[in-house]
Amino acid sequence: MDGILFFVIGAFVVAGFMWAKSRYADFLAQAPADYTGQAGEFDVRRVLNGPMICEGVIYGPTGRVTSRFAADFDISWDDTTGVMNETFRYDDGSVQERAWNLTLTDAQNFEARATDVVGVGSGVQSGDAVQLRYKFRLPESSGGHVLDTVDWMYLAPNGTVIDRSQFRWFGIKVAELVAVIRPAGIQEMKDAA
Repeated sequence: MDGILFFVIGAFVVAGFMWAKSRYADFLAQAPADYTGQAGEFDVRRVLNGPMICEGVIYGPTGRVTSRFAADFDISWDDTTGVMNETFRYDDGSVQERAWNLTLTDAQNFEARATDVVGVGSGVQSGDAVQLRYKFRLPESSGGHVLDTVDWMYLAPNGTVIDRSQFRWFGIKVAELVAVIRPAGIQEMKDAA
């Protein structure tokens, strides 16, 4: 009987520790207010505008890289509405296209829609960071599951954007993406120098 009691108490302690870690010391614990007043201002209409290049990796549930990609973005804005066309080229030779429709609802918040997003994503720009939360539907070839996605973009001093996204299924992290996004002309200028 004592063994069962110690097991139950131990399970509660571990569960409490895991909850506290995810709430206060984890990727999901970030809030847009954490970046208010930081140097630089991430205005999606200014930072995510025109032709851009994106390179990154996707980590699977074991923490190992499962895919690498390069992408071209073409982003245009008409006042408070924007369209972000993305073409991804993966290391397995596959190509994926997506179009995001972005709508600023006020100076800080925006909505994001895409064909593989269930419902409407909600974004917040604060200081030098942007948070975007949405539900992403995997292709049928990958199971068609809907994943809860938290996407953080951080503005570097030179205008480069560092992007980190986590994808969760029933609260369990199943994938993570880390990418760098920059205006298309930066690399070409460096190569010419």
